[in-house]
Amino acid sequence: MNYTQAQIDRANAVSLEDFLRTQGETLIKSGREYRWKEHDSLTVRGNKWFRHSQSKGGYPIDFVMEFYGKSFPEAVQLLTGESAEGQSEASTAPPTAFHLPLHNRTADRAIQYLCESRGLNKTLVEAFLLSGDIYEDAKRHNVVFVGRDRSGTPRYAHVRGTADPFRQDIAGSDKSYPFHYEGNGNQLFVFEAPIDLLSFICLYPQDWQTRNYLALGGVSGKALDRFLSERKDTRKVFLCLDSDTAGSEACTRLAQDIPGEIAVIRLVPARKDWNDVLRQQGDIPSRKFIAETITLRELPTAQPVPMLRMADVELTSVDWLWFPYIPFGKLTIIQGNPGEGKTYFAMRLAAACTNRKPLPGMETLEPFNIIYQTAEDGLGDTIKPRLMEAEADLDRILVIDESKQGLSLSDERIERAIRQTGARLIILDPIQAYVGEKTDMNKANEIRPMFRRLADVAERTGCAVILIGHLNKAAGGQSAYRGLGSIDFRAAARSVLLIGRVKREPNVRVIVHDKSSLAPEGKPVAFIIALFVNMTIKLLIQQNEIGGKRKTAAATKQLEQAQERIAEVSRIIKRLYEDNVNGKISDERFMELSADYEQEQRELKDRAAALQEELSKSQAATVNAEKFMGIVRKHLAFEELTPTLLREMIEKIVVHECSYDENGTRRQDIEIYYSFVGKIDLPEA
Repeated sequence: MNYTQAQIDRANAVSLEDFLRTQGETLIKSGREYRWKEHDSLTVRGNKWFRHSQSKGGYPIDFVMEFYGKSFPEAVQLLTGESAEGQSEASTAPPTAFHLPLHNRTADRAIQYLCESRGLNKTLVEAFLLSGDIYEDAKRHNVVFVGRDRSGTPRYAHVRGTADPFRQDIAGSDKSYPFHYEGNGNQLFVFEAPIDLLSFICLYPQDWQTRNYLALGGVSGKALDRFLSERKDTRKVFLCLDSDTAGSEACTRLAQDIPGEIAVIRLVPARKDWNDVLRQQGDIPSRKFIAETITLRELPTAQPVPMLRMADVELTSVDWLWFPYIPFGKLTIIQGNPGEGKTYFAMRLAAACTNRKPLPGMETLEPFNIIYQTAEDGLGDTIKPRLMEAEADLDRILVIDESKQGLSLSDERIERAIRQTGARLIILDPIQAYVGEKTDMNKANEIRPMFRRLADVAERTGCAVILIGHLNKAAGGQSAYRGLGSIDFRAAARSVLLIGRVKREPNVRVIVHDKSSLAPEGKPVAFIIALFVNMTIKLLIQQNEIGGKRKTAAATKQLEQAQERIAEVSRIIKRLYEDNVNGKISDERFMELSADYEQEQRELKDRAAALQEELSKSQAATVNAEKFMGIVRKHLAFEELTPTLLREMIEKIVVHECSYDENGTRRQDIEIYYSFVGKIDLPEA
């Protein structure tokens, strides 16, 4: 019987904890793992197992074959209860199942071979031994180089003899997951063999952990293709193949298959390969280990985007407009009827981001550049006067020049302009004007990819993208269906806000958080247009889910992460102790590593205690704010300042001594402390 790869994957995804219980076995809780009572040196966790007495482990199929004496097909059937779906045995045989060779109890021969015969740095070798990407097999004492997928599952292994020139890939290995090291940088160094990869790091050790290294296991491009498909941030690929005809031809072929936006550079070793360079480095004149650097492809250079500076726009008179409140963050949509105050709010938001005068509840940020695109208002007669009224820094308000070519949501100039100017906020008003002339905004299949690309731009650049939209004229329907165009507008946004009027209150507006995918929805926020924002809104924004509760959620997440890391460090220290007892690492190495982890654990515990104290204070502040808001709501529509209102709203008033400046002008400072929340610093009128 033959099983498909999908069936094999399902079998290896089975929880061993659940499987053993269904077999009537007894499990004993041990930290985050379970010990099997019948084999107390064996622990399971999820779909993984490890036998500490033999330093070996694996996944469910290996487990059933090892402890229940089943064949491979029998193990899959026992785990899944499924019959084989593959071809009959008379047909082509299924691919060989991949299994890592058994680990030897020590790695002495592997270390001796790699360090003495191959000249590799012992500290580097020990680092890869500790990660499990290199080990010594128990049967023939070969060096085993392991390749893993992004989940950490072994998918490839290459063995190299320590006493003879023997080398081969383990049966069932997937060469698209070769031996490699993945850092967080955007450079990738590609080699033919693992030993060449390690030799290069020994030759150029500075900051090597930040870079990416890939051993192809030959000259096939399969592994390189997969890596680049998973690491879209790669900007440079250094082809470090052998200095021979095969290596040069392979570099030419591989460079043709690398995406065009990535630079490709060929590094030719001063000897046949990088291990020869390492072992013969003393004979290489001037320590010139790289014989030649050949640029096969350079990074393309983009032309600057034509820009207009707001300070140069001619000033003309204008009527004031309004904009709804939009939080600084991911892709966000603001919707409302015309004339509800959307443009005015956008001007205040732009000013707050450029002049260190934040809106109530907004953190003070260093001024940054903003791109503001509008298809409805003139720059000189509308936008510039309103920005001046809001005291914005006009040198930081920029506009993509659309005089020769109109802009659309899928226009590549948006991302180029963001990167060129360092902008952290871009406003497009209105959405409908930027979907493009040939795009039907009511068709989801046309809108969805456009918004997906725009969301990707926001994610890659870290820039907040704000889209202003109008509501349709339908009344009584759900708010989700009142936006103009396809509902995919709303689906693509991480936050949607609605702004509207309050009946019988012509100057009062309400912002409603209609959708929130990144945090709990915020409470409705009311503000008086004449004052822009009053004390009530300031406090509400500070204490609602967008403000205080968001900070509480962040602190809670950090606390959970700290606690998880504390537990993880404890397990690491335990494993180090076991490895030391079993002779896998030396006493000196054990003391060095355990000291580092114990120091990290102490720091984590201090951090966790500080976070817990911060959470307690935040929760108390939220309770007090809610009490104060109850008083505010009670007196929201007051017409006369009464003693009762003052007693409920105000805790105390502090009047300071008056002072006079050099011109004789008298100054009298007065501080008002409100009930439950104390002193509130309101923006100056």
